[in-house]
Amino acid sequence: MQIKSARSRVLTVVVSACAVAIAATVPGSGGAIASSRAADIESKVNALLAKMTVDEKLSQLQQMVGNGQDVQDAARAGKVGAVFGVTDAAQVNQIQRLAVENSRLHIPILFGYDTIHGFRTTFPIGLAEGASFDPSVGATDFTVGARESAAVGIKQIFSPMVDVSHEPRWGRIAEGSGEDPYLGAAMAAAKVHAGQGHDYGAPDKVLTEVKHFAAYGGAEGGRDYNQVDIPESTLRNLYLPPYKAAIGAGADAVMTSFNTVAGVPATANHHLLTDILHKEWGFNGLVDTDYTAVQELIPHGVAADGADAARVSLNAGVDMEMVSTNIATYGKQLLAEHKISMSRVNDAVRDVLRVKYKAGIFEHPYADEAAVPGKTMQPADVAAARAAAARTMVLLKNDKGALPLSTSLSKIAVVGPIADSDDLLGPWSGIGQRSDVVTVADGIRNAVPNADVTVTPGCTITGDGFDTPVNNCPEPTKPGFADVKDAASAADVSVVVVGEASGQSGEASSRQNIDLPGQQQALIDAVKSTGKPFVVVLVNGRPLTIPGADAASPAILEAWFGGIQTGNAVADVLFGKVNPGGKLPVTFPRYVGQLPLYYNHTRTGRPEDPNSKWTSKYADGSSSPLYPFGYGLTYTSFKLSNLSLGGSTMRPNGSLTASVTLTNTGTRAGDDVVQLYINDPVASLAQPVKRLVGFQRVTLAAGASQTVRFKLNRDSVGFYGNDGKFVVEPGQINVYAGDSSDAGLTSSFTVGK
Repeated sequence: MQIKSARSRVLTVVVSACAVAIAATVPGSGGAIASSRAADIESKVNALLAKMTVDEKLSQLQQMVGNGQDVQDAARAGKVGAVFGVTDAAQVNQIQRLAVENSRLHIPILFGYDTIHGFRTTFPIGLAEGASFDPSVGATDFTVGARESAAVGIKQIFSPMVDVSHEPRWGRIAEGSGEDPYLGAAMAAAKVHAGQGHDYGAPDKVLTEVKHFAAYGGAEGGRDYNQVDIPESTLRNLYLPPYKAAIGAGADAVMTSFNTVAGVPATANHHLLTDILHKEWGFNGLVDTDYTAVQELIPHGVAADGADAARVSLNAGVDMEMVSTNIATYGKQLLAEHKISMSRVNDAVRDVLRVKYKAGIFEHPYADEAAVPGKTMQPADVAAARAAAARTMVLLKNDKGALPLSTSLSKIAVVGPIADSDDLLGPWSGIGQRSDVVTVADGIRNAVPNADVTVTPGCTITGDGFDTPVNNCPEPTKPGFADVKDAASAADVSVVVVGEASGQSGEASSRQNIDLPGQQQALIDAVKSTGKPFVVVLVNGRPLTIPGADAASPAILEAWFGGIQTGNAVADVLFGKVNPGGKLPVTFPRYVGQLPLYYNHTRTGRPEDPNSKWTSKYADGSSSPLYPFGYGLTYTSFKLSNLSLGGSTMRPNGSLTASVTLTNTGTRAGDDVVQLYINDPVASLAQPVKRLVGFQRVTLAAGASQTVRFKLNRDSVGFYGNDGKFVVEPGQINVYAGDSSDAGLTSSFTVGK
């Protein structure tokens, strides 16, 4: 079976992300390298391929993990194409020398790693970066992460993770940009541009591998690795846009996901990997699998044994198998049985060799060990991580101006299990070290060095998600949190820091209950009972159900897992050095029974009516969220006005400009995120009540105004049907502008025939 030979070697992929068209003009894009270099690489790939035995070809399709004897033996014999999980430059060079200096064809190994939100300099988690509504935050993260990864010889990073999810019980929601495909696409494109650049052979750039293809965020019940059962329209309209944007931005590798889509595991899904990825999108890069995903086709029930799993995955479009060894082990047998073709194998090997040449590891296979210290944890990068963390924070509540706090306070009690915890890196935090973390208590001490700052945990939360068991604050350190009450009573103000341990979100960390773990609500109530002022800081990797905290607390700051500079960034916001401007990239439900709950849902024939029983609602509580998508407060106030459309009609292939005026009506400078939504009220397929089609984060001085413009086009108003075809239908389009998904300004225009 030949999958790729008919594919054009010169292609154009155009993807709209944040209203920017991104053109890719070489195979797999790879940052649009010069056509002359692309032709030279293709010539070298074909020349090397002609020298390879079948065993050597199959070996290039194998990705191994670690630096064990098995990896070293395979490198020496030329029986491995890629290795991941080695993060020390000396060890990378040791393995690389075995391959380059001892194997018959001297083919270098591609080294990879999960640089998700930083390598050593850890930035905020992906969900937090989504909350910035600022793609430059993700770009800064990936610029630093790529440089630090490449410095140790890692030229492939398994990111960006771009899975859209409506399911906060799913632990891996922490890694993506939230529930919206437009926001996710903008963040994905920015991260790829920054990490991979125009030439990932550059010493500070890497091959980006977008994951997890596809629809991993739709896991039923929020249970990791579970099935995804969605129609073709939902796949294309909700889940696929961020992957497409990443590939359009140049991502030259794709990782398959663990889940099924319409009953077919992604790693065996010809529709996803060939029909959509290769044929429709023109992707010509490397298709990698996730950890043992080929082997898992057997328990999935679509392969009888290892040979069958190799056949199904390779013919579907997989190029490289991670950890399990079915393709390398059974490839010759499958060729002899004519169950796979040599042309399919050759195309897979070409994809592997091509990215190796483009990564520059044939010319420069070794890391400069002496240079590593000068390229990691640099002061400017640490400062950037601090600024990024502050930019991602969302002020959820601020009654009577409880925040910002005064820097002249004499005594501050920092209480709660995360008050002085260094567990702030979050899941999949690269090689970030807890010793580099600034805790919230230390950040407050740094901000107000003359204040008496006390720390009283009240209870403990631990658990890194791997070997350390999770301890959920099961009981207070003293009955009734007496120590916490004493500390709060003696202080001018208390900062209550609560949330999750890093191991309570991320991979394999799905939760049935997403309340504050353990006794943390009781801890908040204990502080409140003192009658003294207090504010709450949340540290978490997912939306939490916190109606109790919302009811009890004067102010709540969502800080997420903010990386190594979380504490300083929290203090920057608490004391007003930074005016918070982040917005929620995902809906916060009131109760877990509301799930899934998201802003971009379709309409029902019986919308909720409080005066009628026979409508879509709950008999025992509200169906509205606690905090909606796009929501966030600041220390100033803003007003949106003058929503205007540059015409009343748009041609199906035309465009139209929407504009709106933002005014800072408060007394201090601050940020707001102007958000533009549309709704198609009558369509052949029921459309979302609102759909984000534009956003812009704006900084304004007190009293200043700015006109913000958005260009709407066919991508803004069209949609995919269940036949997989994109359509732009004539009729009315409603437009909404606001600074959350509750956008109130409205207008409309008509799409002509």
